[in-house]
Amino acid sequence: MSTGRVQQRYRRAVLGLNGGSTDDLVIAAGLEMAKAHETELVALHVVEVDWRHDLDDVIPGSRELASTVLDRAEGAAERADIRIATELLQAREIGAALVDEAVSLEADVIILGLPYRKKRGGDFALGRTIPYVFENAPSAVVVIREPLPEPADAAATERKD
Repeated sequence: MSTGRVQQRYRRAVLGLNGGSTDDLVIAAGLEMAKAHETELVALHVVEVDWRHDLDDVIPGSRELASTVLDRAEGAAERADIRIATELLQAREIGAALVDEAVSLEADVIILGLPYRKKRGGDFALGRTIPYVFENAPSAVVVIREPLPEPADAAATERKD
């Protein structure tokens, strides 16, 4: 029976953080990996920039969110006495930016979080980023789905797209 512990040995991991409900799970998995196998960690937050803006434009609110997200990862790593690098990118597509940066960093694993949510009609929603990373990353990809919501919270997990 699996204990949920990370068994594979990875040299460098990119933690894809988005400021959502799964960031703590992704950070915890990365820290566990680093503690067990001395994996180098890079926490990465990507700001998606639509076509109305240049990639180097400052997007209102994005710097504050990114700072909060990356500070959270740094704080958790500091408490665990583990080194972590942080990076902020702006890109048209989050999935492509994650894959490109992981390749650039020579990462051998990307760790992402998946919130539990459903589309209208009850189908489970993966979003766009995770399928893109699965299909295009040359490295291993680890996705951590948050636990099922409590019955009272189930209605809040439906997406309206």
